[in-house]
Amino acid sequence: MNIELFIQRAEALHKQLADLYQTASVLPWIPPDLLPQAFKELYSNSKLVQMAAEELYHQNEELIQTRSLLEAERQHYHDLFEFAPDGYLVTNAEGIIQEANLTAANLFNAPKHILVDRSIINFIRLEERESFRCELNQLFQTDKAKKLIVRLHQFHGESFDALLTISVVRSQNGKIKSLHWLLSHINENQQQNLGLVNHENYLSQNRSVYVYAKGENIPLNPLVIWYVRQGLVKLSTFCETGEEVLMGLVKTHMVFGSSMTSLPIYQATALSEVELVSINFAEIAVSQMLSHNLLPKINQQLQQKESFLVIAGRRKVEDRLYHLLQFLKQEIGEPIGEGTRLSVRFTHEDIASACCTTRVTITRLMGKLQQQGLISFDSKKHMIINKRLEDRA
Repeated sequence: MNIELFIQRAEALHKQLADLYQTASVLPWIPPDLLPQAFKELYSNSKLVQMAAEELYHQNEELIQTRSLLEAERQHYHDLFEFAPDGYLVTNAEGIIQEANLTAANLFNAPKHILVDRSIINFIRLEERESFRCELNQLFQTDKAKKLIVRLHQFHGESFDALLTISVVRSQNGKIKSLHWLLSHINENQQQNLGLVNHENYLSQNRSVYVYAKGENIPLNPLVIWYVRQGLVKLSTFCETGEEVLMGLVKTHMVFGSSMTSLPIYQATALSEVELVSINFAEIAVSQMLSHNLLPKINQQLQQKESFLVIAGRRKVEDRLYHLLQFLKQEIGEPIGEGTRLSVRFTHEDIASACCTTRVTITRLMGKLQQQGLISFDSKKHMIINKRLEDRA
């Protein structure tokens, strides 16, 4: 039964009970004190059902609207990944290719579907494969992004020198989920200059730093990408009803900008004091090294949008809240003795918008979690997620 039909039937039932109750109340031969108590309670309960059905309908409409917004965001970031100027691969821990963008396919001179399920080792010269595996093993131990210059073979064609930037993505329990590979053709001069590049300092060096206080709205220019040198920024939009919807959290070393979304209304708010660096699109267009450094950060935004999309798709509000808390714990959590402390305070309104529900519902559920000892708050009202919350089914 769909929600509209359920509401119609609840309203019909309520009207019938109201008519019966009114008729029985005015009949002269039935004293009011003889009306059955069960009949009164049935009438009262039908009214509660009607109210609950209406709230369910409104929440369902908000959920549908939020899913549409998130899906549009996800598609936008997917397009940024697909048509990026540098090649991008996603492999499993063994180096088996799972995803490839168009630029990577062009570099290897092969359609994307040909690359999928092949090992990236197969594109490396035989004499270099052993040392390449050693480099990967070191990467697994440190988790720091690694830059390598290797000679790659095309699927059918020439060989070329490539700059690879490899990073490890782990699950919450520390197991390797995937490897992300950024590929670009590199000439001899670029190889000589590569040693001078620090991928984080490079983005902020010789550029002005802009500071915004907590709570300030950050101006958005379609010709500019903001790089977060320090702090945390909240990205949000607004529904037709005027309600704010949380769309993303941008932490240190991530990027954001109005050009990276297709939403007509987009707002960036500082959740702490933030230091930002402005990068113009004209620079990115002429600098391969700049685009090389920005692509993994754009991919971070894509992954985050997918996480929000999965959270919004949960049927039960309790599940949406649980998975949001796990997401926040992973993104901005600070381990302490009794669990994980969120580095930023969120209002119940913020959490409700991310969970596609009402503030009243979130307040009730948060109170329940607090009573169960699964969450608590420190002296500065920062939420602490207890370790036992991880064991929740």
